[in-house]
Amino acid sequence: MSKQEISPSVIRRLPRYHRFLGELAEQGIVRISSKELSQQMGMTASQIRQDLNCFGGFGQQGYGYNVCALRDEIGQILGISGRRRTILIGLGNLGRAIASHVSFPDCGCELIGLFDSNPFVAGKDIAGMPVHHTDTLTGFCHQEHPELAILCVPENAAPRIAQSLVLLGVRAFWNFSHGDLRFEDSAILVENVHLADSLLTLTYGLEHESRNESAPSDADSDKSK
Repeated sequence: MSKQEISPSVIRRLPRYHRFLGELAEQGIVRISSKELSQQMGMTASQIRQDLNCFGGFGQQGYGYNVCALRDEIGQILGISGRRRTILIGLGNLGRAIASHVSFPDCGCELIGLFDSNPFVAGKDIAGMPVHHTDTLTGFCHQEHPELAILCVPENAAPRIAQSLVLLGVRAFWNFSHGDLRFEDSAILVENVHLADSLLTLTYGLEHESRNESAPSDADSDKSK
């Protein structure tokens, strides 16, 4: 199956497989069946087999999956060994947290530059790296050739910054600007991150759980007749 034919939902599950397999390896588990892995991940065994078969399948009949080998294979598919040169723009609270706490090497990235337009922030060190002023961004990109940019900037500034970075050779964006970035060129990759979306998923669940709890059961309805 070609890359174009693989469902985006399958691709989005790969990092989760990689994370769970890493946790299993740390526990000393050498092999695991699709059924056992499905129980760990809250999925069906059939779904796991279908997902992995998109990339050729890695299990053995009667044996299951070798945990470390499968994790390594998925890591290669995800490009973890690529060390994509990455810059981060916007060192407010969120940008600082990402720079300080995301394990970039584990995600196939190398953080090579931090930038902010605030002169009181530029010149400081964050996460052991100097913060450059955004005025120097063009020269930096010409010299260092980053491929990926993390945007922690205001929503109204993100499109302008992103367009200028595309002209400087950046091909992928991890966008935290609250607005969605879109490009006509499908070769430019964008992951628009909206943290509130995850929170709203929880509030939806709480809302409907409370409604279900308050709704009278059939038995209660019968008693009231």
